Amino acid sequence: MDSLLCDEVWLSSSASPGCCNANHSSNIESCNRSLYTTKEDYEQAVFIFLEKELNFMPKPEYIEYLVSKDLIFLRFRAIQWLIKSRTRLNLSTETVFVAANYLDRFICAKQCQEWHYWMVELLSAACLSVASKLVETSAPSLHEIQMEDLDHSFQAIKIQQMELILSQELGWRLGAVTAYSYVQSLVMTIGSLESNLHKDLAAQVTKLLLGAILDCKFLEYRPSTVAMSALWCSLEELVPSNLSSQLVCAMNLFNQDQKEDIVKCYNTMQARILLDQIDNLVPCGKSCYGPSSPVTVLLTERNEIYDCHVSQPLFRDISGISKINHEQTKRKREHQEKDC
Repeated sequence: MDSLLCDEVWLSSSASPGCCNANHSSNIESCNRSLYTTKEDYEQAVFIFLEKELNFMPKPEYIEYLVSKDLIFLRFRAIQWLIKSRTRLNLSTETVFVAANYLDRFICAKQCQEWHYWMVELLSAACLSVASKLVETSAPSLHEIQMEDLDHSFQAIKIQQMELILSQELGWRLGAVTAYSYVQSLVMTIGSLESNLHKDLAAQVTKLLLGAILDCKFLEYRPSTVAMSALWCSLEELVPSNLSSQLVCAMNLFNQDQKEDIVKCYNTMQARILLDQIDNLVPCGKSCYGPSSPVTVLLTERNEIYDCHVSQPLFRDISGISKINHEQTKRKREHQEKDC
């Protein structure tokens, strides 16, 4: 059985692709940034990402599959958990985007007849674990990963088995190009900005991209298209007076067909920003990226899941779900209601 497991040390070792040697809690983001020193370097990085990104995208029919299997909300909750885990575990932003990419690619490739929420949670934990080992210099343990905000708890061996299934299904292509991969490079192509504005611009772009990965509408666009749209929206907010001259620097990196997609994606993102501004007026901070559905209300009541045998072919060997502590869940729900 040991030979079937995804060795945690293996993925986090210095021999792993994409890992950086460091003596502190830095990550692959800082290592990548140190490789580029000029505007031309950043432009070349964009071109490299553009060549690779199509290899890390779900199939075009993925959104239709999500809708047909009522997975929109389950996906939203999974991505939301990944984003919250970043703060809780002090992970890099890159880890969140890579894990979300794994999740989408796996669900798209393994189109099960029926997805249960525990299956999505198990997959989410495995995605975050593998992404952390690839990106972070110090990855959290499996116990730490599932300490909060999951309705189910899993034995470590089950998550390890899921890691192996995930990695194999993705063809071991784990160094994903995501929308976040472009942030630093696109921002630095705009050379006329002051250094402090570069930092503010990157932060604003990242904020918009985190909202975008929650919304399945953006799955129809290439990662570079979403990143460029977020940059456009951010430039409008931060440097509206020089928008045209600033925007052309980055837009010139794309061909005409993709420029048309960028305009479409930009319009979609602007609509989401407007909804988000309206949504901020709603009590309890309900996110505009969440689907408006009665299932939102129904799933606030946590289900108690007992140990069971899993019949789905994909998860047949991933059994052993632990019973949720009902009192802990009840207290957490009461605390959330009190905060609202």
